[in-house]
Amino acid sequence: MDGDPPLRSVLVTGASTGIGAATVRALADHGFEVFAAARNTDDAKAVCEHQPSRIRSLQLDVTDEASIRSAVQCIQVSLGGRGLYGLVNNAGVALGGPLECTPISALRRQLDVNVIGAAAVTQACLPLLRQATGRIINISSISGRVALPFVGPYAASKFALRAISDSLRAELRPWGIEVVMIEPGQIATPIWEKGIAECERVQAEWSADAHEYYDVTMSALLNHVRRGGGLPPERVADVIVKAMTARQPRTSYVVGRDSRWLRWLGRLPARWRDALFTRSLPRGR
Repeated sequence: MDGDPPLRSVLVTGASTGIGAATVRALADHGFEVFAAARNTDDAKAVCEHQPSRIRSLQLDVTDEASIRSAVQCIQVSLGGRGLYGLVNNAGVALGGPLECTPISALRRQLDVNVIGAAAVTQACLPLLRQATGRIINISSISGRVALPFVGPYAASKFALRAISDSLRAELRPWGIEVVMIEPGQIATPIWEKGIAECERVQAEWSADAHEYYDVTMSALLNHVRRGGGLPPERVADVIVKAMTARQPRTSYVVGRDSRWLRWLGRLPARWRDALFTRSLPRGR
C-alpha cells in the first residue's frame, strides 16, 4: 500500500539456536524480512515457523567460500534490486582449556569460524549493504575485552573481531555504513554445551603430565559451566534490534551485569587481575 515503510532485509548467521534464533524472531517481530542462515538448513527451519512470511532459511557455512557466495547470490535474487539493510555476524564456536594443551588445529578452527568467517561474510555482503546504506552488527563478547584464564582461544577470536570491527567502522564511515559490536557476558545458549563436549574430547587426548597439571582446574570450570545460568538469549536479541533500528547506534553495547563487572575488572593492573583469577581457581600438581 502507498505510504507503507520500505521492507528492510537482514541476514543473520548462526541462526539455528541461541542468540541467532532469538535475533531472527525479534527482527521479524519488528517488521524485518530475515534471512536465517545456518550450516544445515534443517536446523534453521524451526525458527522460520515463527513468522513464515518474514523469515527464510538459508544454507551458509561461514568457513566455506562457495557456500557464502551461493547464499549471497540467493539473497540478491530475493531482494530483487533492493539492498541489504543489515548483517548480523553471529555464527561462532567456543573452545576452552589450557593453551598448553590446545591442539593447533582446534585453535585454527576457533579463529576460522569466529574471525575469518565473519570477515568473509562481511566482504561478500558489502555490495548489497552499500546499496541500502545498511549496517553490520558483530556478536562479540566481554571476552573480547578481558581474557580470562582457560578461555584463551575464544577470547583471542573475540579480541580479533573487536579489532576488525574498529577498523571496518572507520573504513566504511564515508558510505554511512554503521559497524556495531554486541558484547554479552554469560548467556544461556547451546554454544557452551558444544564447547564442553569439545573440551572433553580434547582433554581425553592429553598427556599424563597435562592431566596432572590441569584436570582439577578443568573439572571445576566445566562443572561451573554445566550449572548453567546466564541471561536468556532474548535479552541479547532485544539489544540487537535496538542497534539495528537506532538512528545513530552506539559503536558497542555491553549486555549483562557480569559483562559490566568484567569491563571494570579489565581496567585493573594486569598483575592484580592475574592474582584475582589464579586465587579463585583450584590447581593441580
